Amino acid sequence: MKILALDSSGLVASVAVVEDDGVNASLLAEYTVNYKKTHSQTLLPMLDAIARMIELDLGTIDAIAVAAGPGSFTGLRIGSATAKGLGLALGKPLVHVPTVDALAYNLYGTERVICPLMDARRNQVYTGIYEFRDNQLSVIEPQMAVGIEVIAEKLRALGREVIFLGDGVPVFRQALTEGLMEGTRFSFAPAHLNKQRAGAVAALAVSYVRAGKIETAADHRPDYLRPSQAERERAEKEARLKKEQECQKTEQEPEQKAEQEQKAGEAHG
Repeated sequence: MKILALDSSGLVASVAVVEDDGVNASLLAEYTVNYKKTHSQTLLPMLDAIARMIELDLGTIDAIAVAAGPGSFTGLRIGSATAKGLGLALGKPLVHVPTVDALAYNLYGTERVICPLMDARRNQVYTGIYEFRDNQLSVIEPQMAVGIEVIAEKLRALGREVIFLGDGVPVFRQALTEGLMEGTRFSFAPAHLNKQRAGAVAALAVSYVRAGKIETAADHRPDYLRPSQAERERAEKEARLKKEQECQKTEQEPEQKAEQEQKAGEAHG
């Protein structure tokens, strides 16, 4: 089984190919870039470079795994569109891998509680709480979009040592070290493991495929977890307009009532 994996859910763009023979899994190639370029500029050229380097015929791929969210709305759309396009063109199924789960899978085998942190803006993080049991990733708290204080409280309540990773670490490191995690032992993952990697998406996807957790390209939809900024602004505008209309209606009611009473008086006169 050969799986192509894509991850453009955050700041990092990553492409990987994993081959599994039912006993051993091998990472054939991985291309990861954490640089100031849009994923629309990098993702397909990275895939092309990998395919040429390992002489990959895309028709031999068995499934296409994609980090399906949460994450950057633009990044998720690019990754989703790329995976769907490939899936439709090649007639291959997609493997829908939760972004935060794949990020946690970077730390395979650790005995510590794993807490990925992705910067979700607005003082929130995309996060979850994980551990490995019998060499299997186990979800303690599924991926969510919450304030950093909320996830810190959940971690303190567990009373176990924690390891953090993800692009949210530089944003919230100071808050974590200066009080939020007081009384709890914790550390941060090293540079080569602390960001999204398509290799982890592909490796986790192997177990998904074995369990039959696949979908058609046409059925695939990203997991945003919360409305986009444009959707929030539209909802706020609609709520504001509705309130203004209600206020105008309230102001007009006494005038309309007085007018009706006047007309009634004239009719009786």
